[in-house]
Amino acid sequence: MIGIASIWIAVLLVIGGVGLDRVLTQAFTRNFDSRLEYVLSAMIVSAELDQNDDIRFIREPADQRFLEPYSGFYWQVSGGGREPFRSRSLWDRALPAGEDHNDNEIHGYDDDSFAEEPLRILERDAILPGTDIPYRFQVASSRAVLDEQIAELRRTLTRSFALLGLGLIVLAALQATFGLWPLRRMREAIADVRTGRKSRVEETLPREIEPLVVELNNLLDHNERQAEEARRHAGNLAHALKTPLTVIQNEAQAGSEDLPATVLRETIAMRRQVDHHLARARAVGRRGAGQSRSAVWPALESVERAVELLHEQVTIDIAGAKDAAVRVERQDLDEMLGNLIENAAKYGGGRVFVTVEKLEPEPAAEPALDPETGAVAILIEDDGPGIPSEERAAIFGRGARLDTNKPGTGLGLAIVKDVAEIYGGAVALEESEDLGGLLVRLTLPAAV
Repeated sequence: MIGIASIWIAVLLVIGGVGLDRVLTQAFTRNFDSRLEYVLSAMIVSAELDQNDDIRFIREPADQRFLEPYSGFYWQVSGGGREPFRSRSLWDRALPAGEDHNDNEIHGYDDDSFAEEPLRILERDAILPGTDIPYRFQVASSRAVLDEQIAELRRTLTRSFALLGLGLIVLAALQATFGLWPLRRMREAIADVRTGRKSRVEETLPREIEPLVVELNNLLDHNERQAEEARRHAGNLAHALKTPLTVIQNEAQAGSEDLPATVLRETIAMRRQVDHHLARARAVGRRGAGQSRSAVWPALESVERAVELLHEQVTIDIAGAKDAAVRVERQDLDEMLGNLIENAAKYGGGRVFVTVEKLEPEPAAEPALDPETGAVAILIEDDGPGIPSEERAAIFGRGARLDTNKPGTGLGLAIVKDVAEIYGGAVALEESEDLGGLLVRLTLPAAV
């Protein structure tokens, strides 16, 4: 930043300095020419021809330097094929009077004809009364004074602009250093978090950095929740596997004849527990990987075909918003819908009705409602016996089963609840008014 600012300041100052030098140089030159122009006009006004057709002045130019040889101030009148009429200051020299151009207006230019004495010459052609021959009037002055003024101007500009550039570069360096100083404090605060001296970034920083601090602290909170969740699930999995392993160990030590059946039964239970926790781990990983999006209707149709193959006597009807989409990975959505619809087909009386509804965001509404996109509610109803209201909360526990005559492990609703909550959704059990059985309301955040 400091380097770029320095280069930009230097470029701008060079451009500005060159432009200002040109403007002031032209102003000094015009001021210098104005004095010569006054003398030139006075020469033309006072010039006339004598009886021999020679040029003479009614009034000689008053400046005494025109009388001193090589004084640096000169005048000359030439034309008519005669010797130029010159000031005494020219002595044995003459001003160049080219005949290849006409100077009907005053013409000024620099000339180096005199050795070591550059001149500034103003000239103009004029026709005097009594003749039609144009005469060229010239007045010249040494450029030493003008060149010295311009040199002094350039020295002043160079020093001034150099000091200005240095001051601007120092100011830019200070601005960059102190402007970015909060980031140094931010780095130190993050180092404190990394080394364990602090758990959060607690520095009071400018409001430009404050959003970064908030997001960083939110990320730390999120990571802590993820770690705590991982520890909790590892403990739950260990606890879930401990009992089946103990049963197998006891049966093996006792030499039970039912050991093969016991091993098979407990192995299936352990497999379902592992599948449950793997499903949660996959959902957590996908949720943190990026913004997911899945269309609800194709997932329902896929699950419907799979369930109807397993339960040929069950009729599944789907209705509602066909364009609904949720912020859930497709595999997790299929797993939740598959568990719920299979339960409805297994425990119902043969009819399953699925409704998809879009919910607009409202204050104090469902937990899955996004303040911008809303949510999608998937209602799964069956015509079975339902679940008493006092037992609905317990049914979400792992291994909870109300009908032990049907095959299963009681983990389906627990998996659905866990995965839905990971994505910010919810699942609730109600009574179906149309079919009379159970109504499962799965609410998930809507996707754009």
